[in-house]
Amino acid sequence: MNERELLLQIADDELVLGWRNSEWTGIAPMLEEDVAISSISQDELGHARALYQLLAGVLADGRDEDALAYDRGPEAFHHARLLDHPRGDWADTIARRFLYEIADEARLASIGDGYPPLAELVGKLRREERYHRMHLVAWIDRLARGGEEPRRRLTAALTEVGADASTVFTPLGDEQALLESRILVRPLAAAEAAWRADLTGILVPLGLPVPPAATPSGDGRTAHSDSFRWLWGEFTSVYRSEPGATW
Repeated sequence: MNERELLLQIADDELVLGWRNSEWTGIAPMLEEDVAISSISQDELGHARALYQLLAGVLADGRDEDALAYDRGPEAFHHARLLDHPRGDWADTIARRFLYEIADEARLASIGDGYPPLAELVGKLRREERYHRMHLVAWIDRLARGGEEPRRRLTAALTEVGADASTVFTPLGDEQALLESRILVRPLAAAEAAWRADLTGILVPLGLPVPPAATPSGDGRTAHSDSFRWLWGEFTSVYRSEPGATW
């Protein structure tokens, strides 16, 4: 079925982002944000689980969602290179999450009704992701207007991770088939254009940099960093400690 790679990409994005966000649990800059980012991390991991469950049904090769999430080597993950960046400081985290969440919103808006289980799930995800967007836009505004040092850090972070931001829209090999079957209702290039327009409306009035346009690259989801390999070692450690165990 044509939706396999699409499901894998979105699920891997959500899993990796969820684990990356979870690194702040217990050390966020304020108690309210400790609670908020922990809750958001759980949301992302829950989204990943639901997507892996759909993928397991499509693949029908005996693997369940846990095997798809934890029983692959780091080279087998297809998340966007944007999510390979290390945790960094709070501004780095806000910049990475902001660029990804706005991109994910544009991507989810591109999912049609051609595969009903995915269309139904996407409706739920979009309702939850609305709150993630509100949280991030508020933080972008807060850091941009928070004085010289917060603004400097945010600007540097947007510049650093912005170079990889468009990898969320790395072209799918079977995109035309997905469009013909209405699993996608617009090309990912059109979703990227909508994402850039959305970013421009938020960042430019604050005098913040918009990610540069990038030539589509086939390795935007395969050339992963040492930072991700470390993270993979962390989030798979318990699963790998007892191969074949039922938890």
